[in-house]
Amino acid sequence: MRILHVASEAYPLIKTGGLADVCASLPRAQARLGHDVRLLIPAYRAAIDQLQARKTIAEIRLPELADSVRILETGMRDTASKVWLVDYGPAFDRDGNPYLDDTGMPWDDNAERFFLLCRIAVTIIHDENSLGWRPHVVHCHDWQAGMVAPLIDDDQDIVKIFTIHNLSYQGIFPRSTFTSLGLKEELWAMDGVEYLDQMSFIKGGIVFSDWITTVSPTYAREIQTSDLGCGLEGLLQHRSDRLVGILNGIDYDEWNPNTDPFIDFHYSADALEGKLRNKMACMERWSLQGDDKTPLFAFVGRLVDQKGIDLLAAALPELLTQGYPFVVLGKGDPLLERELQAIARAHPGRIHVQVGYDEKMSHQIEAAADIFVMPSRFEPCGLNQMYSMHYGTVPIVSQTGGLADSVVPATPRNLATKTATGFTFTRFTADALIKTIHQGAKLFADVQSWRALILAGMSRDFSWHQSAGAYLELYQANSK
Repeated sequence: MRILHVASEAYPLIKTGGLADVCASLPRAQARLGHDVRLLIPAYRAAIDQLQARKTIAEIRLPELADSVRILETGMRDTASKVWLVDYGPAFDRDGNPYLDDTGMPWDDNAERFFLLCRIAVTIIHDENSLGWRPHVVHCHDWQAGMVAPLIDDDQDIVKIFTIHNLSYQGIFPRSTFTSLGLKEELWAMDGVEYLDQMSFIKGGIVFSDWITTVSPTYAREIQTSDLGCGLEGLLQHRSDRLVGILNGIDYDEWNPNTDPFIDFHYSADALEGKLRNKMACMERWSLQGDDKTPLFAFVGRLVDQKGIDLLAAALPELLTQGYPFVVLGKGDPLLERELQAIARAHPGRIHVQVGYDEKMSHQIEAAADIFVMPSRFEPCGLNQMYSMHYGTVPIVSQTGGLADSVVPATPRNLATKTATGFTFTRFTADALIKTIHQGAKLFADVQSWRALILAGMSRDFSWHQSAGAYLELYQANSK
């Protein structure tokens, strides 16, 4: 099949979170299964700066734009498939975050920028660029690609897939934006893109796609409830016969402790000695006190309420006082960033906090930590708990979304059968988190039980092969 993925980011060209990992790994996995795959993303300045080889394959004139839009082509690693980048300077040639300005606020022209991405996808779908390539399937990711399906609603020759990576980000804009984008008036309706007298990009993807997917089965159920439906639970219930949860995979080429170029010492399930050596090297690097008898705890991710950082911050003073070393890497809410930095200043040698995004350090943390703490309020899928298990790092997670789907809790029965891979908690309180961390630290002292927990996690298959196959089955179930 010819498959076009449309997304706002993809690693390593541009990354703000797990979306970038998925939109790099899933197309590549499908290409390795023998399909003809293209990935379309914006040509951000940061992405252009990383391209070692590229060529212009099309120039497109749109009546509302003063200049033409170029499509640049580069290779997709280890496959014959391609990455296409939408190159239009006024929209994408700027420094900083793809979505936020330097004050942390959304760019004023985000609607226009990502509508342009969708418009260019439509020209490819209809082969208006003389590329000689037209997809059988268009697979759109999150709100930034949500307007592709409405724009091609009358095209019955293509399968339209829309994946919700995080429903809380919806691409909501005022009525005036709908008008300025020149959309057909009939789209402004309850069964269109109108939502509470505003325009919703994500609603466009949900209403007009053949299939809606989420990145875990549990999250597919959760978003049909008032707690996590973000106001769209009624629509998602209405489309439940076309709503499927497929658990994300992880890229074992990028995340493999036996070959990882970012870590100090390689290791595997058959030779775990290197993990302890990574731990001790990193604790020295981060000026942390502790030894091989003390578990090293870690967090990597966005510093936002969704990730439960406020819960972790509330628990940290007690945990650090009791001698548990922590390392935290992430960026997000400035208030939460400052709170964590203040905790670090108050507990020197106990916690290392680095604000920002650092791919190398994130790999080093997974290799060094004994326990990864992921207390998310909700989690569509989550990738770090999977990275952790693959690296022999035991996750502590809240029992929600993809965390519930991927972590086998350390109940007495699961420990006895050696199927447990981590620890879970259900009450979203600091006390519940602290209690679960104590539970993890207690089991850490039992060397044999801890090793069994590590090996059970490392034996889980989270590769993309299975997930990519599930998507292909979905495409074929609705092939036109």
